[in-house]
Amino acid sequence: MGLGLLAGIAAAQAPPAGPQGLYNPQTVETLSGVVVSVPPIRGQEGFPEPARFILDTGRGKLPVVLGPGWFVDRQGMKIAPLDKVEVTGSRIMVKGKPAIVAAELKKGGQVMELRDQQTGAPKWGGRGRQ
Repeated sequence: MGLGLLAGIAAAQAPPAGPQGLYNPQTVETLSGVVVSVPPIRGQEGFPEPARFILDTGRGKLPVVLGPGWFVDRQGMKIAPLDKVEVTGSRIMVKGKPAIVAAELKKGGQVMELRDQQTGAPKWGGRGRQ
């Protein structure tokens, strides 16, 4: 997965097209795998870049978009390469390549809720960097 695809996901995330952004409840699925890499978060021009990682499902590698870095940091779950995780989210296409916009992330006994799985409404809901 190239950085161009990840940059495309970041650009597609801001500003969102309505409350759900790119999340599509019709394409929700649950995937398990191993975290391959966790790129650093780099915001630009007042737009925060989303926290994300690359997941190896055993059938291929897939970018997973979590949400704004500030929100993800506050959840207390650290994601690192070689972590085994389960992601529930919406499969989207960015520049012709698949990605997942996560609604929920599980790692061991921890659960991070990011979006409403039915509507895609983000849990950070416009609260900004409080």
